[in-house]
Parts: sequence; C-alpha cells; structure tokens
Amino acid sequence: MIKPEIPINEVERLNTLYSLELLDSKPEERFDRITRLAKRIFQVPIALVSIVDRDRQWFKSCVGLDASETPREISFCGHSILGRDVLVVTNATEDQRFADNPLVTGEPHIRFYAGCPIQAPNGHLLGTLCIIDQRPRSLSDNELEMLCDLAAMVEQEIAAVELATIDDLTQLANRRGFMFLAEQSLKFCSREKIPASLIYLDLNRFKQINDQFGHAEGDRALVIFANLLRETFRASDLLARLGGDEFVVFMAKTAKQTSEEILKRVSIAVLELNAKARLAYELSFSYGIVENLLTQSSTLEDLIANSDALMYQQKQEFRLALNSAQPRNMLHSMTFPCAVPQFLPS
Repeated sequence: MIKPEIPINEVERLNTLYSLELLDSKPEERFDRITRLAKRIFQVPIALVSIVDRDRQWFKSCVGLDASETPREISFCGHSILGRDVLVVTNATEDQRFADNPLVTGEPHIRFYAGCPIQAPNGHLLGTLCIIDQRPRSLSDNELEMLCDLAAMVEQEIAAVELATIDDLTQLANRRGFMFLAEQSLKFCSREKIPASLIYLDLNRFKQINDQFGHAEGDRALVIFANLLRETFRASDLLARLGGDEFVVFMAKTAKQTSEEILKRVSIAVLELNAKARLAYELSFSYGIVENLLTQSSTLEDLIANSDALMYQQKQEFRLALNSAQPRNMLHSMTFPCAVPQFLPS
C-alpha cells in the first residue's frame, strides 16, 4: 500500500476547509440527493461525498456504507485530491497503491473506485464525489462526464455554504467564518506552544465619510482598505471584516513583535495610498495588538476583547489629537494611520 502524499498547499487547503464548517456537520438532503443519484446512475453499492481532513477522510454524505470516516492514510480520496482529474481505479487488487489496503483486503472490499475532486470557490481541493464497487469495472467517457457533472453540483452546494462565511462587500471572511477558523488555529497554537497574534483595526472617522460623501463612497473606502490589507498581510494570515468598519487579523506562529513589523508596512501602504489615490478624504485607522500568552489559556474571545480595548484607546487619542488640531478639512488634512510616528523611520 502507498500512502497518499500531502498536497503542497495543504495549509491553505485546510484553512479553506475549516472556514466552511463542513466537517462533522449534520447530514443534509442537498448533498444526500447527489450521492443517491450517483448510486442510481452508475449502479454501484457505494457513493460518497468525502472530505479530506488533516488525518482522516470524513463523509459529508454516504450511501451504502456504515462508516462515517476512515484514516486519511488508507483513503483513496487522499490520492484523488493530488490532481484535478478523475481518479479511476478499475481493479484495486492489481494497483500497487491499493492492493494490500485494508479497505481492499477487508470491508468494504473495494475493487473499483472513481473519485472526482471537488473544490471550493477559491480553487482549493476539499475532497471528492466518489463511487465504489466491489467488482472490477471501468467508466466510459460519457460516464466520466456525468460523474464530473455531479461533482459540480456538490461544488455549487459548497459554494452556498461559503457565501455564509464571506463578507459580500470586501470578500474577506465575515465574523462567522473568522470565528470558526481562528478558533481552530488558536487551539493548534496553544497545543503546540507557539505564539499567535491578533490585530483589531477600525477605520477612523468612517461615519464622516458616509455622511459627507454617501454610503456608496463609504463602501468603496471599505473595499480599498480591505484590498490593502489583503495585499500587505501574508497569505497565511486570517483576515476578516467583523462588521461596519471593523477588521481583524489572526496571525498564527507570529509573535507580537513580528505582527507589529507587518503592521508597519500597512501604515506605510496607507500613506502611499493617500498620496496617490487622490480621494476626497484620507484613510486612517486605529488598532490594537495582543499576543496569546503561552503560560496562560487565552480564548479567541479574550484576544478579540483585549485588542478591541487597545484599539478603542488609540481611537480616543486620535480623536483628541484631531479635535485639538482643528484643521480646515478634518477629513482631508489630518491623518493618523496606525500611530505612524512610532513606525516611520527617523
């Protein structure tokens, strides 16, 4: 038996998977009707929507099999997600990858397997729609096409799930998506005794942008700021819009000092944006940064509350400075992005 390899984008793939909250969820008719249809079309005893987790494959929908999951190291689907084409095994007993696999030598005595990878809207492969038989067989070109069509139906249902975890305006994670994914990451960091940081950000004077220039321009400012965050932070950082003009970033395996250095780049990017974009106002933000303490057990709610409190303190200081300055056009002439004086080089 040959164990399936780990995809090179495994961390990002798992982040996407966890954000969808599919794992260990209750059975749903919208997935079950697809596996029932696959079973009937291909006249096989087993059809599955299999989701490949870190160390297991878990069945979101399953007909013809009593198990709800199996170890990833013996899974056929673990091999299937290594590519984007349908994986067809016509006779597992003659395939060196599977000949002595426990799922072949024992129950359910797999001989034929065909798995079409299913992907999230961002392209990461989550698992497969697969059909299994206890006798060797093959698929015609038309049958392969039908299997892919059914897998596309699964992807549409998963996309509907993702819509519930993505902010429509900015395309960052929303509160629901962030809370689930960041919670999983924080648990991992706490268990492995590695640092993690959380940054809470809030746009300054956002209400004035809405009042003076309209809500459409306010939405544009949010999108501009979200894109700036996406471009400046690392691909592995979890970015979200919690609501209104509030944003949050969870940075696993990152001490506070490192997160401050990255936030320095955000501050500089804001200054450059204000200089080049020629908006009728200048973007600025207040922030709070906290780090999980490895000697204590910090919950995600604790980190959010503490960073929010620090952000609010900085926002109050911004307002005091803004009021004392009394500029001719406060929206345009006063900018305090992220306490820039302490970050910019002297």
